[in-house]
Order: sequence, then C-alpha cells, then structure tokens
Amino acid sequence: MTNTQTAAKTGTVRVSRIIKAPAERVYKAFLDADAMAKWMPPGGYTGRFDPVDARVGGGFHGSFTSLDKKESHSFGGTYLELEPYSRIVHTDKFETDHPDMQNEMRVTVTFEEVEGGTEVKIVQENVPAMIPVEDATTGWNMSLDNLARLVEIPGHPDA
Repeated sequence: MTNTQTAAKTGTVRVSRIIKAPAERVYKAFLDADAMAKWMPPGGYTGRFDPVDARVGGGFHGSFTSLDKKESHSFGGTYLELEPYSRIVHTDKFETDHPDMQNEMRVTVTFEEVEGGTEVKIVQENVPAMIPVEDATTGWNMSLDNLARLVEIPGHPDA
C-alpha cells in the first residue's frame, strides 16, 4: 500500500482547550485510571479502565459502553513519551476484528501553562476512515468538557 492510499484511509483530529487548573493536575488526570473513566467517555457512554502503567513502554486499557449497553468499544495503547506536566505521546488501537478499524493511532497531548490555566492540545493521527474526523472531534470536545468539570478548581488562581 502506498502512502497516498494510507493517507486517504485515515484522518487527523486536532482539538485544544484551556482548562482552569494547574498543568500538574490536568496531566495527572490523563494517567489515572479512575480519572480517565470519569472524563474520557463521550456523552451517552460510561468508561472503565484497568490500572494504568504510566511509564514509557507501559500502557493503558479501557472500554466505553453505551448507556443502553448495546455498544461497547475496547481499546488500549502504549506510552511512547511522558514529560511530566508538559507532554504525553501514546499509541491507541481499537480491539476489533473489523479490518477498517485496526489502525494504530498516535495521540500527542501537550500541556502549556497560560494565563487562566493550562492549554491542552490533542492531536490524534491515523484515525480510521470509518470514524469521520468531525465525529472524533466532537467526541474529544465532549471529553474535554468532562475533564474541565473534573479538574477545575473554583477560586483557584488558575481558575
């Protein structure tokens, strides 16, 4: 398969948000299984995560299940880079037999202290073509809404 063919079958999602909390607090929410289960599932889904092995070469495994229990999606990945409070890079892959959903994605999350909190930027590359980039972007934005509700501290200097 040529690079042109591969590029036509995948997409890239880019989202960013300012979270009114210190970078350390936001960063930790990306590496804690209990926190991830609360903020990562998009609307209409619940989440479950196994304990996270937060080290380069370690990984994560989780699943999202629809509230009506008719859909469940399991996935996992390996941490490639962990720079405390500034950057996380990991793979991400759906656990499925569907050939069009077996892409290994790459997710880069950066955290930058800015006035008013922490700017979180997420780039998810190699998203399977079966998932429209617009839908994946909407899902990430829902997750970031949940993240803000979880980690923002009312009255905090960064809030």
